[in-house]
Amino acid sequence: MPLTSKRPQPAELPQGSIVATLAERPQVDFELAFYTGILNSLPDYSDVLRAQSANFTLKGEFEEGLRVDQTLAELRPGDPDIHYNLACRYALLHQPDLALDELNRAVTLGYRDFRYMLQDRDLESIRKDPRFRTLIRKHADR
Repeated sequence: MPLTSKRPQPAELPQGSIVATLAERPQVDFELAFYTGILNSLPDYSDVLRAQSANFTLKGEFEEGLRVDQTLAELRPGDPDIHYNLACRYALLHQPDLALDELNRAVTLGYRDFRYMLQDRDLESIRKDPRFRTLIRKHADR
Protein backbone atom coordinates (compact mmCIF):
# COMPACT_ATOMS: atom_id res chain seq x y z
CA MET A 1 0.00 0.00 0.00
CA PRO A 2 1.58 3.33 -1.06
CA LEU A 3 2.16 6.02 1.49
CA THR A 4 0.22 9.18 0.85
CA SER A 5 0.28 12.43 2.67
CA LYS A 6 -2.60 14.82 2.63
CA ARG A 7 -1.58 18.45 2.51
CA PRO A 8 -3.23 20.22 5.42
CA GLN A 9 -5.63 22.97 4.48
CA PRO A 10 -5.25 26.38 6.16
CA ALA A 11 -8.40 25.82 8.25
CA GLU A 12 -6.90 22.60 9.65
CA LEU A 13 -3.74 24.33 10.95
CA PRO A 14 -3.37 26.08 14.30
CA GLN A 15 -4.53 29.67 13.87
CA GLY A 16 -1.63 32.15 13.90
CA SER A 17 1.02 29.51 13.29
CA ILE A 18 3.71 30.25 10.71
CA VAL A 19 2.61 27.21 8.75
CA ALA A 20 -0.98 28.47 8.66
CA THR A 21 0.21 31.89 7.54
CA LEU A 22 2.31 30.41 4.75
CA ALA A 23 -0.49 28.10 3.65
CA GLU A 24 -2.80 31.08 3.14
CA ARG A 25 -0.36 32.87 0.84
CA PRO A 26 -0.46 32.48 -2.91
CA GLN A 27 2.47 30.42 -4.20
CA VAL A 28 4.16 33.40 -5.86
CA ASP A 29 4.07 35.40 -2.62
CA PHE A 30 5.52 32.47 -0.73
CA GLU A 31 8.33 32.13 -3.28
CA LEU A 32 9.08 35.86 -3.25
CA ALA A 33 9.44 35.79 0.53
CA PHE A 34 11.42 32.56 0.48
CA TYR A 35 13.84 33.73 -2.22
CA THR A 36 14.26 37.10 -0.52
CA GLY A 37 15.47 35.24 2.56
CA ILE A 38 18.01 33.34 0.49
CA LEU A 39 19.16 36.48 -1.31
CA ASN A 40 19.67 38.26 2.00
CA SER A 41 22.42 35.73 2.70
CA LEU A 42 23.56 35.02 -0.88
CA PRO A 43 22.85 38.15 -2.96
CA ASP A 44 24.72 36.86 -6.04
CA TYR A 45 22.92 33.50 -6.28
CA SER A 46 21.98 33.74 -9.97
CA ASP A 47 19.54 30.81 -10.05
CA VAL A 48 17.54 32.35 -7.22
CA LEU A 49 17.73 35.78 -8.86
CA ARG A 50 16.26 34.30 -12.06
CA ALA A 51 13.38 32.75 -10.12
CA GLN A 52 12.83 35.99 -8.23
CA SER A 53 12.71 37.94 -11.50
CA ALA A 54 10.11 35.55 -12.93
CA ASN A 55 7.98 35.88 -9.80
CA PHE A 56 8.07 39.68 -9.95
CA THR A 57 6.87 39.46 -13.54
CA LEU A 58 4.01 37.15 -12.53
CA LYS A 59 2.94 39.69 -9.93
CA GLY A 60 3.24 42.58 -12.38
CA GLU A 61 5.99 44.17 -10.29
CA PHE A 62 8.11 45.11 -13.29
CA GLU A 63 10.28 47.73 -11.57
CA GLU A 64 11.35 45.20 -8.94
CA GLY A 65 11.99 42.64 -11.66
CA LEU A 66 14.06 45.19 -13.56
CA ARG A 67 16.37 45.66 -10.58
CA VAL A 68 16.84 41.90 -10.33
CA ASP A 69 17.48 41.56 -14.08
CA GLN A 70 20.02 44.40 -13.99
CA THR A 71 21.84 42.61 -11.16
CA LEU A 72 21.85 39.39 -13.19
CA ALA A 73 23.24 41.21 -16.24
CA GLU A 74 26.07 42.58 -14.09
CA LEU A 75 26.80 39.13 -12.66
CA ARG A 76 26.61 37.28 -15.99
CA PRO A 77 27.22 39.82 -18.77
CA GLY A 78 27.75 37.15 -21.43
CA ASP A 79 24.48 35.27 -20.87
CA PRO A 80 22.09 35.87 -23.81
CA ASP A 81 19.02 34.67 -21.88
CA ILE A 82 19.60 37.22 -19.15
CA HIS A 83 19.83 40.02 -21.70
CA TYR A 84 16.70 38.72 -23.45
CA ASN A 85 14.83 38.84 -20.14
CA LEU A 86 16.16 42.34 -19.49
CA ALA A 87 14.88 43.39 -22.93
CA CYS A 88 11.47 41.98 -22.02
CA ARG A 89 11.46 43.89 -18.76
CA TYR A 90 12.27 47.18 -20.51
CA ALA A 91 9.55 46.47 -23.08
CA LEU A 92 7.03 45.83 -20.29
CA LEU A 93 8.04 49.18 -18.79
CA HIS A 94 7.58 50.89 -22.19
CA GLN A 95 11.23 51.80 -22.60
CA PRO A 96 11.70 50.84 -26.26
CA ASP A 97 15.24 52.15 -26.76
CA LEU A 98 16.58 50.17 -23.81
CA ALA A 99 14.50 47.12 -24.75
CA LEU A 100 15.84 47.08 -28.29
CA ASP A 101 19.43 47.66 -27.12
CA GLU A 102 19.18 44.66 -24.78
CA LEU A 103 17.44 42.54 -27.39
CA ASN A 104 20.23 43.29 -29.84
CA ARG A 105 22.78 42.42 -27.15
CA ALA A 106 20.98 39.13 -26.47
CA VAL A 107 21.03 38.22 -30.17
CA THR A 108 24.69 39.27 -30.50
CA LEU A 109 25.51 36.99 -27.56
CA GLY A 110 23.73 34.05 -29.19
CA TYR A 111 19.99 34.22 -28.44
CA ARG A 112 18.34 32.59 -31.45
CA ASP A 113 14.71 31.76 -30.64
CA PHE A 114 13.26 34.22 -33.14
CA ARG A 115 9.95 32.36 -33.39
CA TYR A 116 9.40 32.84 -29.67
CA MET A 117 10.56 36.45 -29.89
CA LEU A 118 7.82 37.12 -32.46
CA GLN A 119 5.17 35.71 -30.11
CA ASP A 120 6.45 36.75 -26.68
CA ARG A 121 3.78 38.96 -25.07
CA ASP A 122 6.44 40.73 -23.05
CA LEU A 123 7.79 42.25 -26.27
CA GLU A 124 4.38 43.45 -27.49
CA SER A 125 5.22 47.13 -26.93
CA ILE A 126 8.19 47.02 -29.34
CA ARG A 127 7.02 44.50 -31.91
CA LYS A 128 5.74 47.18 -34.33
CA ASP A 129 8.90 49.25 -33.98
CA PRO A 130 10.81 49.17 -37.31
CA ARG A 131 14.03 48.51 -35.36
CA PHE A 132 12.52 45.27 -34.03
CA ARG A 133 11.67 44.06 -37.52
CA THR A 134 15.12 45.06 -38.76
CA LEU A 135 16.78 43.11 -35.95
CA ILE A 136 14.73 40.02 -36.78
CA ARG A 137 15.46 40.24 -40.52
CA LYS A 138 19.15 40.86 -39.93
CA HIS A 139 19.72 37.91 -37.60
CA ALA A 140 17.00 35.32 -38.29
CA ASP A 141 18.60 34.15 -41.53
CA ARG A 142 21.94 33.34 -39.89
